Amino acid sequence: MENTIAQKLDALLKLQEIDSSLDEIRKTRGDLPEEVQDLEDEVAGIETRLAKFKGEIANLNSEIDNFKSAQKDGEKLIKKYKEQQMNVRNNREYDAITKEIELQELDMQLADKKINEARARIRLIEEDANRADNSLKERNEDLKAKKDELSQITSESEAEEKDLLTSREKHTKKIEERLLKSYQRIRGNSINGLAVVNVSRGACGGCFSIVPPQRQADIRERKKLIVCEHCGRILADVESVEPINQRR
Repeated sequence: MENTIAQKLDALLKLQEIDSSLDEIRKTRGDLPEEVQDLEDEVAGIETRLAKFKGEIANLNSEIDNFKSAQKDGEKLIKKYKEQQMNVRNNREYDAITKEIELQELDMQLADKKINEARARIRLIEEDANRADNSLKERNEDLKAKKDELSQITSESEAEEKDLLTSREKHTKKIEERLLKSYQRIRGNSINGLAVVNVSRGACGGCFSIVPPQRQADIRERKKLIVCEHCGRILADVESVEPINQRR
């Protein structure tokens, strides 16, 4: 059996009450959740940079090993060529071998240069890595402090929030999907999180715009869903105003 409009409005009002209570609890945390998330992102970024530095250093050390290996091969060739020089039969052979020795010596000098450049690059990377590592330690300390602070605040209202979330889950099941989506959309567009309000003292309880008497009468009947013409919030009911003489 489909709920009446009045039942739907009552269900929405109850959901709004639960969500407003959750909003109040979350307000006590201030910007801490965002600050924790920002620090976690920053820590992850620094760790990624450190991993990149480590990979670059490993690649450079591998290059140095390759250059050293090439130099050893060059030394062996030079030794071999010098032995061959002792047994040449003419100047042409001697000159050809001498040229090969010179080429190997040039290659070894180039390898030396590359090794020195790689070592210089490693030193620069290590300096960057040390700075990043120090920054990581600082950010981890900040993150721990923020998490501890957030945990302390959260623990104070944890039981209440858990009960509200359980109640909210049960309550949303009582509201048809289309209406629930509309509620969530209006609430998402609202600065104060109010999607369902009453008319109080002749004005919308969300944006405080005046609601005409005839529209108030329609709202009181609760025969159809009516929204504020100015802010789009759902107007659930009209609050009665106590006569002045009764308030004394």
